[in-house]
Amino acid sequence: MGTAISGKEGVTGRGYRVTLCLGAVYALNFMDRQLVSILAEPIKQDLKLSDTQIGLLTGLVFALFYSLLALPVARLADRVNRVRLISICCGIWSLFTLCCGLATGFLTLALARVGVALGEAGGSPSSYSIIADYFPPRQRATALGIYSLGVPVGVVGGALVGGWLAADFGWRAAFVIVGLGGLLIAPLILPAVKEPVRGQMDQAPTGELEGNSFVSILGQLMSSPVLLFTGLGAGLGSFTGYALLAWVPSFLMRNGGMTLQEIAIYYSVVSGLSLGLGTWLGGFLTDRGARRSMAAYGAIPALAAVCALPFLLLALSAQSWPAALALIAVPLLLGILYLPPAIAVLQNELPAHARATGSAILLLWFNLVGLGGGPLYVGLVSDALAPEYGAQSLVHALGWLAPFYLLAALCQFAAARALRAKERADQLA
Repeated sequence: MGTAISGKEGVTGRGYRVTLCLGAVYALNFMDRQLVSILAEPIKQDLKLSDTQIGLLTGLVFALFYSLLALPVARLADRVNRVRLISICCGIWSLFTLCCGLATGFLTLALARVGVALGEAGGSPSSYSIIADYFPPRQRATALGIYSLGVPVGVVGGALVGGWLAADFGWRAAFVIVGLGGLLIAPLILPAVKEPVRGQMDQAPTGELEGNSFVSILGQLMSSPVLLFTGLGAGLGSFTGYALLAWVPSFLMRNGGMTLQEIAIYYSVVSGLSLGLGTWLGGFLTDRGARRSMAAYGAIPALAAVCALPFLLLALSAQSWPAALALIAVPLLLGILYLPPAIAVLQNELPAHARATGSAILLLWFNLVGLGGGPLYVGLVSDALAPEYGAQSLVHALGWLAPFYLLAALCQFAAARALRAKERADQLA
């Protein structure tokens, strides 16, 4: 495992196998993360929690530690064997997922979620960096889209496995069994994925930033209009996306009368297909569009955000859970299109030895804004509106996501303009 593979010939073919393996680990990562959202209602009743506390558990408590811990772990990933690091991190997050099932109240569950965040912090930045070393720049959005299919697979797994286990054995058993499964999978990562040579698929030497320091990398992210607006758009897109993932199951159960069994069967399938298709389209469409102009990496996510909003509002006014679920599938699909192009832009713009750190900084931004802010924002608004709207407060709180869809679209359009300007400048150079 200590020997890195090199050479461009045949690497992209091997890269798809590696990408699928890393995507499977990401699916387990997201399944662990999604369990609290899927099981929010029984957890809330058993531990006597408020919507704000559920919003903290699904959002800020996890996101704050996940994002901050990702920075030192990513700096480590830019220096050591990334595959070995992912294996260790998988074992850590799986152990603390198991511990979630032993929680006795808000504090102990929050501490267990911090442990899950510690492990998961080392997953995606390292994986992004590995995948970038298996594919040339104009294929990376597609490859990263395949990797990001771990999100819908994890959502399906969390809803299907978590809902089924909780319905038959209780919510605690779901956390324990999923955690044990991850502990068994962690050591299998080592023989399945080989460490590539950093930067081997770059079309031209990218060099390194002066000192390759955290400050230098952060400076490039902040000074580049392409990276700045891409990060802002991704952060706002993740705000709406994570808010939906955290609260749609509760919305369907409270306002539509869905049971845990129905969540496991119907929501898992619809959400998984929507997120899966959206993730794949995000990579495929932007790589196709980039053949004409790199502006596609911003324009396509911008149009997706604009088109998602009316379907969300229609879903919130639906009179039955089947209609609401069918309508909510559209914003779930369109709301994740931003992810593969955003990651691809970052990998293309940064030097090879700064990609894991740069990814962690981007994740810090849109996880604090999205994962940390989205679920908590909806929970706070729902609790604030409860005296006036009662059981309908969650519906109104989800409707207050509308401004964030429009802001995300504006930032993505700005990113498209910056990409087009950079492309023209490169052509003239």
